[in-house]
Amino acid sequence: MAIPNPFRRRTENTKRCWGYQFEWTADHLTIDEAESLKHSYDVLGEECLDILNTISPPENGALPRSNSLDVPPPIETDAEKKEALPMPQRDLYILLQGHYTEDPKLSQLWEEVNTTPDWVNWAQIERGQDVFYRYGGPALTGLTYQSLLGGMGAARVVETLARTGGFSTKVARRRLFETTQHILQCTKSLDSIKPGGAGHQSSIRVRLLHAAVRRRITTLSSQRPSYFNLEEWGIPINDLDQIATIGTFCATLIWISFPRQGIFLRSQEKSDYVALWRYIGYLLGTPTDHFSTPAKAKAVMESLLYREVNPSEMSKILANNIIRSLEKQPPTYVSPDMLVASARWLNGNDLGDKLGLPRVGIYYWALMTGQCLFFMALCYGYRSVDWLDRKHIASLKRIFYAVIVESKYGLAGTETVFDFKYVPEFETVTDMGTPSELKLSASSVEMRNLKTLGIFVGVIGLGSWVGVKIASGIWNRIW
Repeated sequence: MAIPNPFRRRTENTKRCWGYQFEWTADHLTIDEAESLKHSYDVLGEECLDILNTISPPENGALPRSNSLDVPPPIETDAEKKEALPMPQRDLYILLQGHYTEDPKLSQLWEEVNTTPDWVNWAQIERGQDVFYRYGGPALTGLTYQSLLGGMGAARVVETLARTGGFSTKVARRRLFETTQHILQCTKSLDSIKPGGAGHQSSIRVRLLHAAVRRRITTLSSQRPSYFNLEEWGIPINDLDQIATIGTFCATLIWISFPRQGIFLRSQEKSDYVALWRYIGYLLGTPTDHFSTPAKAKAVMESLLYREVNPSEMSKILANNIIRSLEKQPPTYVSPDMLVASARWLNGNDLGDKLGLPRVGIYYWALMTGQCLFFMALCYGYRSVDWLDRKHIASLKRIFYAVIVESKYGLAGTETVFDFKYVPEFETVTDMGTPSELKLSASSVEMRNLKTLGIFVGVIGLGSWVGVKIASGIWNRIW
């Protein structure tokens, strides 16, 4: 939870927003720079998507076959449906891999993503991967309740998300797991993020998926300008959006999410983690200069927090849908009040109010205190002993993948290939979901937090009692 420092010096460059205070520097984005980035995007990725669509057209339900969206698709007869062979799921990475020699643009993209930039240090990338698991619990908490849910405060970006329908209560949970799968694949091992690895492949699939969403929304907007305000909001999934996404995965964690959970990274860990996400951003077609140093990554995060976060009514809908898609779900069965407390703790009450999140009682603030104490004890304890640190990292790699991908509560053992499932349509606008009607089981997470807080209070109480007894004994001896 953000607590202002009354002793912090303030200057004419001091800025404050959403409970976060910082100094504006030359590294921060100007209004003109941000505006320019809103109208630039990954042109190569979109050009390659068009070529791949020509080589292997998408299914009728995924993308329009013709350039005219006003022409309805032909109606198939029962006989035609019966005779038609099922179309296999398209894997755009495999498609690119198999045809990149046939077209100059495809060759350009293939060479780009398979060429390691001069600034990549593989040893540093591997250390950056370890950072994610060293602070695994706080990292997933921050990514869910601040990077994702708090990110819904960026009203301009929310307009793109709302048009995919991917954040309705029915699918938001799965979409969250799919995003987490990508992160886990990118951090699984060094080989996984190197060319040809699972994380490398997934990053290219996500890049082409972004191109498909961008192309679809801009096409709809060209036919009905009121559908998406390109002039005000910029090109969907533009360079500024991409920079913001990479920033929320690294800089926001380092300088906001972790500290608000009592976790402070060492200087080398910050550099390593930013370097990891700079490379992932490179694979996604994101401008990477803003992540060349931790200072620049921090500055771009602060710039976007200051200028872009301004919640709208749609922001409220999507933020609350995330809560409702996660509440009372197995295996943790966390209550909606605990989820809201997590979001408010990490984002602050000002942003929580603007996102329309309900207020929670002191009991859930106490549980969040217990959770932070648990994470602090766990993370600092393991990182203080090298062999325990290595064991902890290896263990969380297995546990996270098992829970997110393999378990029946996650992706049920089926890895997504990031195909175009959430297709924007004129009538597709995400609505506010209804609260879950599942019967609430006991939450192991909430009970753990309560026990941790109880132990902490007990230790403090015992320590205070011992301190008083010692002081009393000394006082009696003196007098």
